[in-house]
Amino acid sequence: MEYVYAALLLHKAGKKVEEGSVRNVLEAAGVQADAARVKALIAALDGVNIDEAIRKSAVVAAPAAVASAPAAASAPSKEDEKKKDEEEKKKEEEAAAGLGALFG
Repeated sequence: MEYVYAALLLHKAGKKVEEGSVRNVLEAAGVQADAARVKALIAALDGVNIDEAIRKSAVVAAPAAVASAPAAASAPSKEDEKKKDEEEKKKEEEAAAGLGALFG
């Protein structure tokens, strides 16, 4: 992942995303750069419009973030948690009673 981050950082800074620059960013961050992985990244990015790829991924990620927001806003109350705990205890007791019947 750090290889992709290095490429994104270079792109955001307006620098050319190439092997030497990616390697330099990684080494500056204290990462031992693997030459094969750097070459693979550069080959994978060949012909890719990074800005458009970011825009497309933001469009995909946005609905997920919006969908999770209402769930976070409606946190369960203490009463709801107590009811849930009581229901779980009841289920456990019923399960234990069922197991007791197995062993007579």
